[in-house]
Amino acid sequence: MEVENPHPTDAIKRILPWLVAVSYFMESLDTTILNTAVPTIAHALGVVPLSMKAALTSYTISLAVFIPISGWVADRYGTRRVFASAIGLFTFGSVLCGLSMNMPILIASRIIQGCGGAMMVPVGRLTLVRTFARSEIIRAIAFVSIPGLIGPLIGPLFGGLIVDYLNWRMIFFVNVPIGLAGLYLVFKLLPDYRSDEKPPLDFVGLILFASGIGLLSYVLEVFGEHTLGSYEIPCLMIVSLSLLLAYWRYSLKLDKPLLNLNLFKLKTFITSVGGGFITRIGIGGISFLLPLLYQVGLGYTPVISGLLVIPQPIAAMSLKMTMPWALARFGYRQVLVVNTLILSGIIFLFSRIDSTTSVYLVILLSFAFGYFASLQYTSMNTLAYADLSDKDTSMGSTIGSTVQQMASSFAVAVASLITGLFITDHLHTSSSAMVSSIHKALITLGIWTLLSTLSFTRLGVRDGANVSGHAGDLKEEKIEG
Repeated sequence: MEVENPHPTDAIKRILPWLVAVSYFMESLDTTILNTAVPTIAHALGVVPLSMKAALTSYTISLAVFIPISGWVADRYGTRRVFASAIGLFTFGSVLCGLSMNMPILIASRIIQGCGGAMMVPVGRLTLVRTFARSEIIRAIAFVSIPGLIGPLIGPLFGGLIVDYLNWRMIFFVNVPIGLAGLYLVFKLLPDYRSDEKPPLDFVGLILFASGIGLLSYVLEVFGEHTLGSYEIPCLMIVSLSLLLAYWRYSLKLDKPLLNLNLFKLKTFITSVGGGFITRIGIGGISFLLPLLYQVGLGYTPVISGLLVIPQPIAAMSLKMTMPWALARFGYRQVLVVNTLILSGIIFLFSRIDSTTSVYLVILLSFAFGYFASLQYTSMNTLAYADLSDKDTSMGSTIGSTVQQMASSFAVAVASLITGLFITDHLHTSSSAMVSSIHKALITLGIWTLLSTLSFTRLGVRDGANVSGHAGDLKEEKIEG
């Protein structure tokens, strides 16, 4: 492994998390502002609100398709150059989104954004993993998430203010000054890691995987909208699953596959990534459903809707400082099992919100959800590195980021699909019918999250202890660049 700074100084270690947080901030701000503005943008572009999921899923699917090559590109061309290019492409895509005149152009622009975002977060996380000791990973990633949570903190309110008092296009243009600041910090401060080995890119694997994931997501998006016949959807589903199965069989024959699926033989890795995928589908749909419930169902303004979401990132920020203590005290197994049960209960409570619900109760639920969701995500993210060797950290980061974005996309598609199934008349849906359908969708996601608890019960008491410090003092391992 070649690295410009083989022994990162304390100054770099202090500044690097803030630098990486710029990418988290841009992505989280963009997503949370867009969620709040969904009804307004849908009206401006002449589509129904549920159809806006195409603009959300096109971005996250673009991430899932291109993230698999992020590790290969970073190892070959260096983290600094790739990270800078990613921020530039993301910023350019944001400008195109702001200039979009219809849904097809907006979707295409979101795909360009996704190409940049596919490199930003995973390459930033990879830089952290190669800079910090294994026992420091929890604190580093938790600290990185704090500035990144500023996006969700101001995003809902900022989005509400923009669509109420300015043009909705401004929600994309706010990324421009942030992107320029990020580019300056990258060239000035980011360590430049790259690999000594430069294997060729697995183009066959990329085509198989990208085609399978993209087609599967498209099927989930159009299912229930009657845009395809009853025979076409099952056929497309079979084709997409066949492509993914073909990639799995193909990858097992290669020494340097696009995604090294042999890492899933590690219990901590498959629990973190595989189990986390199941859990994220249940939790991830909430950010799409709540703005619809508040604005379309209950008639709140975008500003009020944004204010009701703000307690989530505030709670998440308050948790970050106690995260290392919680994992060290209770261990990954106990934290993930109990925390998933709590989250499912909170989702069930969200399904009881109606026009008679006290706003203070809604704020309390939002705060609780943000607190425990943050604990869940950070625990799952850091567990993935527990048993990875130094040479596998890049691949582990790539796979983890890919699966997370797949889960985010599927969560929105599934949440929209479930809601749509409970609506009898999509063109003339009343507020009460929308509230009822969203309530039923929330109950469904709550049950899914409850069942996902089983994925964490297979962990042992000491699994992940070399990262969390649970169950005794364990020898610190340094992840060398």
